[in-house]
Amino acid sequence: MNRYYYDFHIHSCLSPCGDNDMTPNNIAGMASLAGLQIVALTDHNSCKNCPAFFKAAKRYGIVPVAGMELTTAEDIHVVCLFEALSNAMAFDSAVDAHRIKIKNRADIFGEQLILDENDNCIGKEEFLLLNATDISVDDVPAFVADFDGVCFPAHIDRQANGIIATLGTFPDIDDFSIAEIRDAKQTNPLLSEFPTLQSRRIVYGSDAHYLQDIRDAANSFLLEDEPYSSALIRQNLFLKLKDRKERF
Repeated sequence: MNRYYYDFHIHSCLSPCGDNDMTPNNIAGMASLAGLQIVALTDHNSCKNCPAFFKAAKRYGIVPVAGMELTTAEDIHVVCLFEALSNAMAFDSAVDAHRIKIKNRADIFGEQLILDENDNCIGKEEFLLLNATDISVDDVPAFVADFDGVCFPAHIDRQANGIIATLGTFPDIDDFSIAEIRDAKQTNPLLSEFPTLQSRRIVYGSDAHYLQDIRDAANSFLLEDEPYSSALIRQNLFLKLKDRKERF
C-alpha cells in the first residue's frame, strides 16, 4: 500500500475557458512536476481529450482518470469520474444528446481543441461546451451510475456554478456522498454552516484551467498497488470512492 497524491479536476484546451497550453502532455508533465500521481481530466461537458490524456499520462508515470465537469440544467457543475475510459466515452456520447447546441464563438470563448496523444490538433468542438445541459442535478447520480461512474458537486465553496451558491444549501441527495472543495481553508466553515455536509466525504480539486493553476501535491489516498499497474490503482481508487463507509 502506498500514498497517491491526486487532483480530480483539471481542464484541457478542449474547455473553452482552458488555456491552449493545457495539452494532454503539458498537463501530465506539470502534474508530474507538482508531485501528483493520479490526475483526472474533466473538461466541460466533454471527455473527448481523455483518450489522448491516457496515453500522455503513461509517459510521465501518472495514473489517468477519465472525467467530465457536467453542467446541470440548474447551471451547477458536477465532476463525473469513470474507472474505464470506454465508459467515459460512452457517457460523453450520452451527454451529447442532452446538450443545448449553440455554435461556439472561438474569438470570445476559446477554440475548444481536440488533440491526439502527441498534442496535434485533430479537431475542434463545434458547439459551445460552457452552457447548461438539460439534465437536472437530481438526476445526475443515477445517470453517471449507468456508466459505472462516480460523481460529486464541484467547487462547493465557489459562487459561480457551485451547488450551495445556486441552491442556498447542500442538498440532502443521498447519492452525493462526496463533495469537492477548491480552497481547503473553507472546509471547516462550510461544515459548520451546512450540517448536511458533515456526513459527506470531502475531496479537493484545483479546477485548473492554466498550467500554473496545477497545484503541488497536498491531498492523497492510501491505495493497494501490488502487483503494480495503473489499472489496479485506478480500480482500488474507485472502490474507495464508491464505498460510503470509507472515510477520506
